[in-house]
Amino acid sequence: MTSNTSRSRFSLTALSLGLVALLGACASTPPPGSRSVSIERTTFGIAHITAPDYEGLAYGTAYAHAQDNVCQTAEHLLTLRGDRAQFLGAQNTGDFGLGRMPNAQIDLFVRYHMDDAALARAAATTNDEVKAALRGYVAGYNRYLQDAGPNGLPEACRGKPWVRPMTAADLARATEQSMIQGGLGALAGAVLAAVPPAPGAKTGAAPVALEQAVAEIGRHSFNANPEGGELGSNGWAFGRNATPDGKGLLLGNPHFPWNGTNRFWQMHLTIPGQLDVMGATGGLSPVVSIGFNKDVAWTHTVSTGKRFTLYELKLDPNDPTVYWVDGQPKKMVARTVALPAAATAGGAPVQHTFYATDWGPVVSLPRAGLGWTAQKAYAIRDANTLNVRSAESWMKMGRARNVAELRAAMGNQGIPWINTLAADREGNAMYADLSVVPDVSAEMLKACAPSPAAAALLNAAGLPVLDGSRSACAWHRDPSAAAPGIIAPARMPVVVTPDWVQNSNDSFWLSNPRVPPMAGVSPLVGPVGVPQRLRTRSGIMEIEGRLAGTDGLPGNRMGAAELRSVIFRDRNLAGMLVMDDLKAACTATATGAALSADQALGCRVLSAWDRTSNAESKGAALFREFWRKTKDLPKVWRVPFDPAQPVTTPTGLDMATPATREAVFKALGDAVGIVRTAGFAPDVALGVPQSRTVRGQKIALPGGDEFEGVLNKLESQGQPLIDPKGYAINYGSSYMQVVTFDARGPVAQGLLTYGQSSDPASPRAYDQLPLFAAKQWHPLPFHPADVQAQREGKPLQLAY
Repeated sequence: MTSNTSRSRFSLTALSLGLVALLGACASTPPPGSRSVSIERTTFGIAHITAPDYEGLAYGTAYAHAQDNVCQTAEHLLTLRGDRAQFLGAQNTGDFGLGRMPNAQIDLFVRYHMDDAALARAAATTNDEVKAALRGYVAGYNRYLQDAGPNGLPEACRGKPWVRPMTAADLARATEQSMIQGGLGALAGAVLAAVPPAPGAKTGAAPVALEQAVAEIGRHSFNANPEGGELGSNGWAFGRNATPDGKGLLLGNPHFPWNGTNRFWQMHLTIPGQLDVMGATGGLSPVVSIGFNKDVAWTHTVSTGKRFTLYELKLDPNDPTVYWVDGQPKKMVARTVALPAAATAGGAPVQHTFYATDWGPVVSLPRAGLGWTAQKAYAIRDANTLNVRSAESWMKMGRARNVAELRAAMGNQGIPWINTLAADREGNAMYADLSVVPDVSAEMLKACAPSPAAAALLNAAGLPVLDGSRSACAWHRDPSAAAPGIIAPARMPVVVTPDWVQNSNDSFWLSNPRVPPMAGVSPLVGPVGVPQRLRTRSGIMEIEGRLAGTDGLPGNRMGAAELRSVIFRDRNLAGMLVMDDLKAACTATATGAALSADQALGCRVLSAWDRTSNAESKGAALFREFWRKTKDLPKVWRVPFDPAQPVTTPTGLDMATPATREAVFKALGDAVGIVRTAGFAPDVALGVPQSRTVRGQKIALPGGDEFEGVLNKLESQGQPLIDPKGYAINYGSSYMQVVTFDARGPVAQGLLTYGQSSDPASPRAYDQLPLFAAKQWHPLPFHPADVQAQREGKPLQLAY
């Protein structure tokens, strides 16, 4: 009886949603059920979806994605509705953006921030194709729920009362949550921490050391935390001067989570005669976000651009909820959000009062010196709030015929927080940061710094803090920008070249070291003349070595086979930079001052290490733990950073300085103890602790952590240290593609490390991981004959 009731609920709700969707459709839309979408599956369950229009593509995409990930989507919808505490427990934790928070806190933030009326108004500004796709996605997901029934779902959500049909408002909230990941979403905890000081509180706060402030800001940052968990990527594009056949060549290697809706999912979308695009997308998305068509291929990397600024508020000494702008008092808007009684399980009501200003909601980061005192408070303004433009950007990118058209497709500035790298069949390569960045110039950052401490935070941590007591410090409004207050496309960095470009999450500065960077770019887009990530340096070294013919491979051009090989070399750049000095110091010490037993053992193991992070590499795990403890030591580098040599510096270990030498050897002995305490020999092969068991098979994984400078990045978010279970890999290389072109069109090979399904019981969960572990690639079937050759099962036809 429960099952039948649930089935009726699914059917009736889906029907009502369909009627609502029709109200938003144009009069020429065919009646429901008169069109059909085809879903074909090929090897590894890649979905090929064909329909006569975008509504049908989205309908089929949502249906097929739910076949693989319905429980993941259902839980994400629960998050977006602010209902996690009610169904999953108030104190249990869940994901919001990149970090884990108690469910009650997630719910409070979601219920405060998500404004369905404002989101609906924003959605109404999108074009007809986007509106149709959004209608189709909602209807397609609900069709799957209806077809499966509550008892036909995977175990994780089977029969759960929180599995409910999707609404248009849910999908709008999903877009908003994705857009604010780079700013307000990453600081959700700081919004919840903003509580006005008690009456009579001291006017100021205890000073905070700059180092502590920088560390705290890094902990909350979207793309600046080197200890793992941040979204990242490698993207390389080669033009006609760098490839053997003069065709464009692209590597896409995003480093994203292996869990949650930021997981990629592979699909191929076709509207006969109008669209033919293949690649991957995240959850609750009806468009290909990284991919290729017959003429052009593209990928994305997380940009260094800032998506927000903080505003320092000067408060009324008699009321900390009153702030001053241009000498006039303004009262903060207080709103109390309470969770439903069912969320408290009989306990005290869960509620929180949020405070908003004209600049945005108030935040508090006291450990960074940005707390709410009787004298000051801080508000955040996020440039991606109500950004509904991304779907249109990706739709147009899917139809682009070359790099120029791809660039034009991003002119509406819908790409929220990512760079774009692309290559076309004509042999053009492009790097473009056309993401959404507040329009604040270097001059304005200086003029609007409210204090020397704020200027120091900008210089040390890249955190922009502006003076909220002056309206002149509002973001510049350029009429040519797609939204008020963001930098217009003409003033964002773009490089189009027949040579090559790269990005590994550093700024536009070294997209190609031989191409001078664009002048006059706001510091909020990215820094120039600063030390680069080891991954960036490693990538440039690999590219330049290949094109110089000095990397051990034949020839001096980057072809598709060479590119697939290079990204899987798993060279550990940190090891390459420091091991000669460590080995020399070990040898010298062996004939001089005595080492401890663990230090001597560490010397022997690392002296024999091959300086890679291959699965069979003995000593790679020990080096990881050693370098984790060593990399931030004062004066650790023998050769400091030189802006004139940014790819080759800093380098070497400064073992000539006694304090550094002592600290380095201590770190080495400690690392031996850490690995041994976890239950592994110091010379254990990396693939023993760095592995994953899939259906009873233990799979040894190659790859290294962010701070090691390994291009093939693997991380353990939340548990970076080795323990008796090894490394809990849950981040890093995810969807990978290498694409070039021949006379027919794209020639693409790819991988999805964790597979199409997030359901552990599905045969599509981690079924591509053995391929990844073996450093093998899968030919991606784009052409009809290739699809036919790889087809699995019969096509599914759905009327809509």
